[in-house]
Amino acid sequence: MNPNSRYPLIDGHAHLNELKDLQRDLKDAKDAGVRAIVGMGMDLESNRGILDIAADNPGFVFPAIGYHPWEIRNPEIETTLAFIEKNIESCVAIGETGLDYKARVKKALQKEVFQEIIQLSARYRKILILHCRYSHQRVFSMITTGGVKKAVFHWYTGTLDLLEEIIAAGYYVSATPALLYSSPHQQAIKKAPLERVLLETDCPVSYQGRESRPSDVRITLREVARIKGLSLDFITKTRKYENTKKKI
Repeated sequence: MNPNSRYPLIDGHAHLNELKDLQRDLKDAKDAGVRAIVGMGMDLESNRGILDIAADNPGFVFPAIGYHPWEIRNPEIETTLAFIEKNIESCVAIGETGLDYKARVKKALQKEVFQEIIQLSARYRKILILHCRYSHQRVFSMITTGGVKKAVFHWYTGTLDLLEEIIAAGYYVSATPALLYSSPHQQAIKKAPLERVLLETDCPVSYQGRESRPSDVRITLREVARIKGLSLDFITKTRKYENTKKKI
């Protein structure tokens, strides 16, 4: 028996449609103690894909559909937003979505699309899973103004001052295996209250040259424990599993 399997885990952010061997990776995740995975969509194609994967893996894969700022294309905007609204009730969250000020897509267009997503989140009371590259403050301002009640700042690397505002607003941040090397990420997760930290992999993103998989949420757990000076048992028996379970 894998010694890590005794820790019940949820990968709160995974791009399952991008995995090279999905069935192998899902099996390995289960063997490692992963009880559930929140699968992300980024555009029309991946949204359809994650809904199909979730349908094939009921009770284990839970879908989130969204519109990533990298993927915004003028001819597809209306169709993608309509697809999200049509399927939103069968999803646990809207994501991945947000703003990326290093992307080639014009900022004005990104904000226009994101505002539509915010309205969907508020109308249907769905969690937003947020991509905020060089845009943390703007994203925070838009979702608070837009009445979003629940949100996760994915892979948070923003300022510690803004982190305090995020926590005060009742939102969450997520931790990834980038805790192995990213100082801004480490500082944020160290400061964030344990009950507001979710675990994820963002797989198949590569960390230190290695492509990640859902089972690597064990690495995230281990690094959160290390950074906070807590035992794995303490974290898993108190908040981490429960936090993410609330989301699904």
